[in-house]
Amino acid sequence: MIDAKGTNAIANNVSTSSGGQIVAEQGTVNSATVGNGGSFTVWADGKANTTTVNGGGEFYVSGTATTTTVNSGGDVSACGNVTGTTLNDGKLTVLDGGTADTTTVSGTSASLYVNSNATANNNTIDGGSVFVEGLVSGGTLTNKGQIRVSAGGVISSIDTTDGSLFISAGGSAYDTNVVSGFTQVDGYISGGSIYDGKIQIDSGATASGVSASGTDFPTQGTIEVDGGTLTDATTHDYGNVTLITGTVNNLSATGGGITMTGGTLSGGTFQSGATMTVNAGAVSGTVTIGNKGNANVSGGTVSDINIASGGSGAITGGSVADVTVSSGGTVNFNAGAALTDTLTLSSGGTASITGDTGGAVQLGDGYTSGLTITGLNTSKDTNVTTTINGWTKDSQIDLQYVTFNNAKWEYSDANTVAITTTDATTDDTYTVTLNIPNVEATGFNLVNDNQGGTIITCFLAGSMICTPDGDVAVEDLQIGDQLVTFDWEHDREVTRPVVWVGKAHAKVRAGLPDDEAGYPVRILKNAISDGVPYKDMLITAEHCLCFEGKFVPARMLVNGFSIFYDKSITSYDYYHVETDQHSVITADGMLTESYLDTGNRRAFRQEGKVATLRGAVQSWAEDAGAPLCVDRAFVEPLFHRLEARGNSMVGHRVPAKQAVVADPNLHLVTQAGAIIRPMRHEGQRYSFILPANTQSVRIVSRASRPADAIGPFVDDRRQMGVAVADVHFITAKKLHSITAHLQAEKPAGWHDTDWTDCAWTNGNAVLPLGECTKGNMGLLSLNIRAAGPYVEHEADKQTQVLSA
Repeated sequence: MIDAKGTNAIANNVSTSSGGQIVAEQGTVNSATVGNGGSFTVWADGKANTTTVNGGGEFYVSGTATTTTVNSGGDVSACGNVTGTTLNDGKLTVLDGGTADTTTVSGTSASLYVNSNATANNNTIDGGSVFVEGLVSGGTLTNKGQIRVSAGGVISSIDTTDGSLFISAGGSAYDTNVVSGFTQVDGYISGGSIYDGKIQIDSGATASGVSASGTDFPTQGTIEVDGGTLTDATTHDYGNVTLITGTVNNLSATGGGITMTGGTLSGGTFQSGATMTVNAGAVSGTVTIGNKGNANVSGGTVSDINIASGGSGAITGGSVADVTVSSGGTVNFNAGAALTDTLTLSSGGTASITGDTGGAVQLGDGYTSGLTITGLNTSKDTNVTTTINGWTKDSQIDLQYVTFNNAKWEYSDANTVAITTTDATTDDTYTVTLNIPNVEATGFNLVNDNQGGTIITCFLAGSMICTPDGDVAVEDLQIGDQLVTFDWEHDREVTRPVVWVGKAHAKVRAGLPDDEAGYPVRILKNAISDGVPYKDMLITAEHCLCFEGKFVPARMLVNGFSIFYDKSITSYDYYHVETDQHSVITADGMLTESYLDTGNRRAFRQEGKVATLRGAVQSWAEDAGAPLCVDRAFVEPLFHRLEARGNSMVGHRVPAKQAVVADPNLHLVTQAGAIIRPMRHEGQRYSFILPANTQSVRIVSRASRPADAIGPFVDDRRQMGVAVADVHFITAKKLHSITAHLQAEKPAGWHDTDWTDCAWTNGNAVLPLGECTKGNMGLLSLNIRAAGPYVEHEADKQTQVLSA
């Protein structure tokens, strides 16, 4: 036996085998080798540095050991502190009260045991196994390694690539990020993420705050719930939750979504491409389908769906109790799908039901025109089982496939109307019966929409239109009346007949940009010239005014004071008047346009005489009464002339100027959610250090619409971030060119440009990196052709980081 006994004792370069012993009682042993049959013991006050433990050797640490190498068959036990241990197919057991820091577990036979009340921090597990009864915090798991957490064990902040985690009942995991691999949870997991792999939540297990993502379907991260409970999870991009049995509470999905074959989903939100797919099981509470979100229900039961603007629902089977459809949302019930309670349909929303959908439709605000009834059997009488409530003279229903020719209607009673028509091919007569409370007292009409029949009522008052007999309110115009139109090519007035007058109702969607939200544009009296318009004029943003024989959309002339979005008006009727050909007409003393049917006629209602209308959809290029001009060279000088005139108007109000910045605040976000700032920025060249196996990044920057940052006279309303030219990934071995953003079919978030070697981001664009980063860390270099200007928002000032 060799014993470094005293506090100043030092033993260097010693080895032991076959029953030999090394002891560090209070002193220090450096560079010891423990062979087969040998042992090395470090007492509580002793130290060991740079120890090698070979097969059959045993190393006991009550004190401190640094930089230990444990080869195959070697065994280390520690109730003290060990730092920098490398297990080359060797074994380390951290006993109660012991601590292991920066351990490397390498090789398929390597194993790390962390007993109860023991701790292991910042480990690199490259193959091999870790068995946890205590606490394992920080580090990485790669190369088909595994971590098994027993009852009472805890792991935290582990990043996993191609590894496996097993959380037994009573075990816990916190903030574990799985880039690829498999995680089975029978205990508890909180926080963290899954990418290109699966987290399985078994019976009795619970999970909270876990995120699933993926850049495409092959890299989809999945959280599978099979008997357990998942709460406050998120999915984005292609991440997905699979619910077999068990419960999912309050799911937030911005991309990806959930697929249900059983179990219960209790509340959630779906938007930005996310989908709720219900094949079986139950959805309780309220589920919100936001902008670009989808609900696909083919089975099971759903209690309450709230479909917001831009959201959609397809109910092909199963049953839904309550559905609320806001303006801009849509829901469709197919044959066999059941509505068991109420569908509330707001103005601007659309919904279709079949004859046997059941339940009730509530026309929410009396202006609703978006309801379609499909699936009506044209060979026999049909009684539509859905009750339609909230009917007013301004409501509208489209009866799809019901032939208008020879159609008749009558009130069966005060609450029932029956439409009788003839099948065009068989001459058989059939009746469609609708249950509409108080329909007889309210009244309705049946008119031709060239596609079927539409129940419709009269319209309200509108703007003043110039006729040969003076200005006439739009509600008094009749088909056949004459309007004064302006022939700009020959500089003369011409009268033309009215062939159609239509009305629609709009509700502002305040979350969108002003020109897309639906706010009306108010043009103040005298804003164009003296007496033009002769009173304040209210028109929609896309409605065109005529200048020098050219039509210019009103939105391109908004200056904020003499021409501005009137945000005091959030709900209003608007009207269109169609002449026998598209014309320049005069409204409120201003040259403007008549209606051009570019395919949206069905959005408007018409009463009185029924005219034969052209069947083909028209276009600005072929049918316009004057050319549409959105060219900046023409519109910008016009904008500045009107702006200067507005400045001289008495009592004009000066709008607050938007702050505009040039800095794009450019950074990257990895598929695991890590934010990477540029390590170097020289001119237009940005360089970033990427970790190995980064399969894609998002190029995140400030983004603005040119129409906002430069001026409304720029007809470009795309969100523009930075224009990216060449991209390279550089490792010690090779330079890789990244060209996915330059291909004809671009990744998500990219816009074409006039440059063939460049593409614009939308401020949050996906850039796939392919195989070039597999196993390699390196330098990603971006060449930016152009950036900005950007409208600076308050969030930019506070954080200087835009959300990914």
